[in-house]
Amino acid sequence: MTTKILEIELTDIPDDISGLGRYDHAFILFRFKGKPVNRSVVPVKNGQIDSDTLNDVLHKVGDWSLWNRLLSDYLKLENPSVFKGPATVAICTRDRPKDLQRCIEALLKLNDDGQEILVIDNYPSSDATFNLVKKYDHVSYVREDKRGLNNARNRALKEAAYDIVAFIDDDAVPDPGWLRALLRNFHDPLVLCTTGMTIPYELETEAQEWFELYSTFNRGFFRKTFDSSNVSPHLSGHIGAGVNMAFRRSVVDLVGPFDEALDAGTPTLSGGDNEMFTRILTQGYRIVYEPDAINFHCHRRTWGELKQTLHGYGVGVYAAWTRSLLCDREFSVLWAAWLWFNSNQLPTLIRSLLPGNRGIPFSLIFSEISGCIKGPWAYLISRNQARDRNWSR
Repeated sequence: MTTKILEIELTDIPDDISGLGRYDHAFILFRFKGKPVNRSVVPVKNGQIDSDTLNDVLHKVGDWSLWNRLLSDYLKLENPSVFKGPATVAICTRDRPKDLQRCIEALLKLNDDGQEILVIDNYPSSDATFNLVKKYDHVSYVREDKRGLNNARNRALKEAAYDIVAFIDDDAVPDPGWLRALLRNFHDPLVLCTTGMTIPYELETEAQEWFELYSTFNRGFFRKTFDSSNVSPHLSGHIGAGVNMAFRRSVVDLVGPFDEALDAGTPTLSGGDNEMFTRILTQGYRIVYEPDAINFHCHRRTWGELKQTLHGYGVGVYAAWTRSLLCDREFSVLWAAWLWFNSNQLPTLIRSLLPGNRGIPFSLIFSEISGCIKGPWAYLISRNQARDRNWSR
């Protein structure tokens, strides 16, 4: 099954959509005056979506998210608070020049608000990234030889010229309004971080389809402010993801830097973003999820890559929880781990074993759970490796 990514503006609805010859379905992002309000997966027949099908879908997407936009527009209640001043956009990358080029060229098309674009080249195996970046006059290059995504993030916070640093992955593409929307909510001094909505860049393979079904980056169509009073800090995965987030540089002084023993490039494989979200919330600060801050992520294309990704997510979640337990003495993390396993993973695993299962394939949930089992040991190994590197320096 292949799925076309489409967008429909509700103030300019087409009669039908054609030219979809090789696609079975269409993933449609619906917008109202440019703002996202809903999404739907629609069947494609004979290379098109006819008017009857489209009208039927339009009736179904008119839930409260759309009415909220309509009411806000009518009453002119759109958030008037806008962060004043330019920001730094950081791309932490390693050996993916093709993805990086696509990301940079999209960033250069954003409205010029004085932002800088900073590429952090983490532990590169060649000069490919350096040679690419030097072609762009308005993009800065920094090489970080301490391996690990969190080391690259910390370097970005250190090197940034401006007080707010927006992070985007090298395999993501920003929407034209991405940066302005991501920065919108920093008028509140207690907000240390904002996150945005991430939509698939393509759904061309079965693996990409299953990633979007099982582990989507989309956190919904409503702006939400999170603090420790309305969310468990240790269940912070639904707040956002590292592909689409921004921080005050002062986060380092207020809650500490990213833990260099976590995330890609270390034995823990992931978890650095969610662990930072947890620390922000446990120390009394806020995080805002802003759905208008859209970017598009190119999910892994093969089944093997998908299983590796989900395995890495499992390792990272339990590694981050191990850090909270050992370093911050957050014993409530044990309850969070049990709650996640009992209410989410265990039922999914059982359904995957039932005859005629049409839910999540067993191989995917098994990859994730096997990663969870490794998580605590991965963090201990990674922490020792990070300590040894620091001692050697």
